[in-house]
Amino acid sequence: MTQNSYSLAELVIAACAEVWRDDGEVMATGIGPLPRIGAGLAKLSFAPAIQTTDGEVYYTSEPVGPGKRAAEPEFEGIANYDRVFSALWSGRRHALVGPVQIDRFGQANISVIGDHKKPKAAMLGARGFPGNSISHPNSFFFQNHNKRAFVEGEVDFVCMAGYNPARYRNGAAPKGLDLRRIITNLCVMDFGGPDHQIRVISLHPGVTFEEVQDNTGFPLVRPDGDIPVTPAPTPEQLELIAKIDPNNVRATVFKDNPVGDRRPAGDKREA
Repeated sequence: MTQNSYSLAELVIAACAEVWRDDGEVMATGIGPLPRIGAGLAKLSFAPAIQTTDGEVYYTSEPVGPGKRAAEPEFEGIANYDRVFSALWSGRRHALVGPVQIDRFGQANISVIGDHKKPKAAMLGARGFPGNSISHPNSFFFQNHNKRAFVEGEVDFVCMAGYNPARYRNGAAPKGLDLRRIITNLCVMDFGGPDHQIRVISLHPGVTFEEVQDNTGFPLVRPDGDIPVTPAPTPEQLELIAKIDPNNVRATVFKDNPVGDRRPAGDKREA
């Protein structure tokens, strides 16, 4: 890469950071390397009020990136279960999570693939997804945008509530349900279509709407007019990303691919 170029991972990190813009003072939780770096980028650039942790048990004054630490961060306070759940249940948290499946309603799955009684694969279990999904805003990151992740029907096991009227209790959506954005290796989407349908709001350089739709198991909303290109990270953002991630963990996610090569790490197919 040249001095002014950027990788797909860095483009995605900048897109991830945007989910916390204008959030104010909330706990920002990024699950996985790129969302975590994205939360740090947001804090250091345009969202200084968001609260980030060391990934263990402390709030920190500056973001802590993934991997080995050269020095201990400056701690602002403890982030124990009591304080985390107080923020969570009061709606003062915005999480950027990485489920295995999502459907047209935004229902997400991290539990099993296949029938729950006899699954093809067992994963984490529902964990905190049910309560989180009805308590505070959530956004999503998918490393590989395909029909196995964006499924045709409902997800195999509903761990996170979505905008599915058939599953609403008493005919009304849960009060705290607030699904925001989806960032993938192809595009950025939100739930801004009619009845919260998933809508493409930007395409990564070189990607077409047709490519995104072909890799999605349900119809997507295409906005009127030209779809914007996902904004590139600025030179200042690239410097901050390097500061947050001195171990260059970001390079392992997409094989440090340049923009336009959208294969996840481990994909051996020719570009």
